[in-house]
Amino acid sequence: MADPKKVLVVDDDPDFMEVIRRRLRADGYEVITAADGEEALKKVKEAKPDVMLLDVMMPKLDGLKVLRKIRKINKQLPVYILTAFSNPERFGLAKKYDAAGFIVKTNNLKQEISNITNSLNLASRYHLSRRR
Repeated sequence: MADPKKVLVVDDDPDFMEVIRRRLRADGYEVITAADGEEALKKVKEAKPDVMLLDVMMPKLDGLKVLRKIRKINKQLPVYILTAFSNPERFGLAKKYDAAGFIVKTNNLKQEISNITNSLNLASRYHLSRRR
């Protein structure tokens, strides 16, 4: 049996992060968390995740600055941007740094979890098909 996919979840909202962590673990993912951009960069280097969920609005380093720095470390890591604000400028910058996709936060946690798990399933299928 293959090792579980390692997901790095980066968000400064501990309640949101805990709910996502529990759900992803229940779905068979290994979950690593970071509460800010600096911690996220450290964990990308140390833990070598297979995929990353990255909030845009965070203390210390915002998500787009983190994404730009990640691309210097790992050009292939699929990074999904989590955002509560659909801002075309942010989307443009995230695409410039090869974000794998966007997950818009809503007030509907059930829908957010569904969006996240769907994105991770797509990332897994894409990743496996690229290995062949």
